[in-house]
Amino acid sequence: MPLSFGDILCEADQPLRHLYFPLDGFISLVFSLGRHRPLELGLIGNEGMLGATLALGIATAPSRAVVQGSGRALRISARQLRLALRDCPRLLRALQRYLYVLLVQLTQNAACGHFHEVEPRLARWLLMTQDCARTDQLQLTHAYLADMLGVRRSGVTIAAGALQARGLIHYQRGQITILDRAGLELRACECYAALREDYARLFARPTRA
Repeated sequence: MPLSFGDILCEADQPLRHLYFPLDGFISLVFSLGRHRPLELGLIGNEGMLGATLALGIATAPSRAVVQGSGRALRISARQLRLALRDCPRLLRALQRYLYVLLVQLTQNAACGHFHEVEPRLARWLLMTQDCARTDQLQLTHAYLADMLGVRRSGVTIAAGALQARGLIHYQRGQITILDRAGLELRACECYAALREDYARLFARPTRA
């Protein structure tokens, strides 16, 4: 099924009716606290799924899920997935591993937001977004990036300007083009590499005899 920008796939503390496996595009896990601006907790792309808590027997969503990058996804009902998990222990183990990866991402995002500067955090977020969107051209405004990073818009403007001055990205009218991915990885905080290593370790393909 299509994923359209701005679609709300689930709300916090509400029952999960469907689970989503993005093929392309990406989904943000967003949390709002009082009158404060919404803050992104995590990002789900083709490496994961929305609704993995069902593997723990929990059928309510822990946060709002919003489509931030249009694309396509596979969708299955919560009931169908419960049956699949009952009949396929291998699927259950895979979802449990992914839940661990997601927990690490949420924990690391909290620490990253507290200790790291805006520029390396922005570089990391752009790399994660590119991984999910599978394109060098990202439709992202400074206002949106400020909400996702939990910083002032002026901070994003300065950080994006610094990355553009280094020749790593090009920004114009809400579109960011990644010009030098290797250079962007060097500017990103260590959180990006750490998350990729965790995922690769837990989902390494078994070697053939």
